Amino acid sequence: MGCGRVGSSLATELEALGHTISIIDQSREAFRRLGPDFKGRTISGIGFDRDTLLEAGIETADAFAAVSNGDNSNILAARVARETYGVGNVVARIYDPGRAEIYQRLGIPTVATVIWATDQIMRRLVPEGSKSEWSDATGTVELIEVHPHLEWFGLPITQIETETEARVAFLTRLAEGLIPNEHTVLQEGDLLHMIIKTERVALVEKTLAVQPQESR
Repeated sequence: MGCGRVGSSLATELEALGHTISIIDQSREAFRRLGPDFKGRTISGIGFDRDTLLEAGIETADAFAAVSNGDNSNILAARVARETYGVGNVVARIYDPGRAEIYQRLGIPTVATVIWATDQIMRRLVPEGSKSEWSDATGTVELIEVHPHLEWFGLPITQIETETEARVAFLTRLAEGLIPNEHTVLQEGDLLHMIIKTERVALVEKTLAVQPQESR
C-alpha cells in the first residue's frame, strides 16, 4: 500500500526477485513511478478498504507492506491485513517515533522512518558508544552495534563476552557478515553487533568504552 518512492522501489525490487506484486494507491498518477516494465497489478483505492484489499488479492498474499505517507492509514491497513486476513509477514512505516514504539510493543512490526534516519546519521556524526539495530516487541532485548575502545581490538571475542556478560551475535568485517566462534579475534575495522538485555546496555557501553584492564 502506497506507491511513493519507497512503495514503488519495493514493488519493482520484489518483482525482480520473482514475486507477484499488487500495489495500492489512491492516485493513479503514482503508478507512473513503477515504469513501463512493471507486470504486477495496480489498484486505485484506499489501502485499508476491504474491497480494495480483496481486489489486490489480500486473501492469498504472503506479505503486506503499508508504506503510504499516513501513519494512521499504515497502521490500520497493517492490522486489517494481519488480523482479518491472516497475512504472515506485515510491516508498517511510521513517521511518529512515539507511535512506532507503541505499535512495535503491541506486536505490529514497524519501520520508524525518523528514528532510523536519525540513527543512521548519528552513527556517522558520533561513532562512539552504541546504536540500536533491533529491539524485540517486549523491549527487553536489543541488538546493538557497539564501537569499543581501540584497546579491545586484538582480543578474542570470548573475552569480550565474558567481560560484558553479553553475546556477540556477529561481526561486520570488510563489508561482510561473520559469525564468530571461540577462535575469532576482534580486528581493527570490525563492526561489533551484540545481543544485550536492554537494562544492561548502558553497562556494556561503559565497559567497552575504556581499555580492558580499566573495565575490570
